[in-house]
Amino acid sequence: MTSADARFLLAIESSCDETAAAVIDSGRHVRSNIVASQHELHRRFGGVVPEVASRAHVRHILPVIDEALRVAKLRFEDMSAIGVVTEPGLVGSLLVGLTAAKTLAWLLDVPLVTVNHIQAHLYACRMAADENVFPAIGLVVSGGHTHLFDCRSVVEYELIGATLDDAAGEAFDKAAASLGLEYPGGPAIERAALSGDPDALRFPRPMLSAGLDFSFSGLKTAVLYEFQGRPGGPPPPETSEQRVCDVAAGFQEAVVDVLVGKCERAVRERRREYLLVGGGVAANTRLRHRLSEMCRHEKISLVLSPREYCTDNAAMGAIAWESLERGHVAALDVDVTPGLLRARR
Repeated sequence: MTSADARFLLAIESSCDETAAAVIDSGRHVRSNIVASQHELHRRFGGVVPEVASRAHVRHILPVIDEALRVAKLRFEDMSAIGVVTEPGLVGSLLVGLTAAKTLAWLLDVPLVTVNHIQAHLYACRMAADENVFPAIGLVVSGGHTHLFDCRSVVEYELIGATLDDAAGEAFDKAAASLGLEYPGGPAIERAALSGDPDALRFPRPMLSAGLDFSFSGLKTAVLYEFQGRPGGPPPPETSEQRVCDVAAGFQEAVVDVLVGKCERAVRERRREYLLVGGGVAANTRLRHRLSEMCRHEKISLVLSPREYCTDNAAMGAIAWESLERGHVAALDVDVTPGLLRARR
């Protein structure tokens, strides 16, 4: 595709605490991908505060869009469509991105395309593979989501499993807080686990043998009790750096066992030859290693989201091209759908 033949999409992401914009051409080549992180804003709270997040999006959205265009060396007038995440996520955060996208689509008189944030995480795997990877089993595992899908095609997703309480990434954040580690908890737990013994403490593997749904609330509580003691029980062992590392390693191994076990069951039950994995927790090195081992054993192909696309970003909004090419565009009165997906009970 020559530059003269290319069409360009501006994608906007603001579902949680990252303000992002990307320019992607119709060949799915990412021309720019700009992300403004809010980690420092939320660090002192140990998690994302919705009102703080939405106010930060208001400050960042226009500079991030301008920077995405500048890096791509393009103008607003060069855009053929605007893609924007409208579900799921924090309502205030989503509305900031959608308002910007609607305004641009109206001013430029170009189509507006809505994007499902979770499906976009799996599309990042399709972008990494640069080939058709569907049908496939898809796992999205992050701070807000732990979901399993049977992906029949690039636009057909059946939810087959989800967390019944906390997402895996949220459990990482809460476990890290219990251990006195910094936010975000995923990278902090992973770093501490490198110096720990995963067999020193045996944590529960919630629902490992029960269907395809997940539960991490009890595991999070088990870490709290192990490190701080049970109410009315004996005091916990004396805190040391090594103990923190051992608890982190044991917790991480328990989460990884559950995630890998559920994926293994899903690919067997659905008889799929590809496993796609995306989301912030998908950047975890131990998880990536264990998934690779499992897929080799099962003789299926593993497609992991590139680490730069694991955390929230707008490049994965390239999935909007799939909708656009099928004639699926949104009206300017479209609204956000903030609610989280839940497994059917």
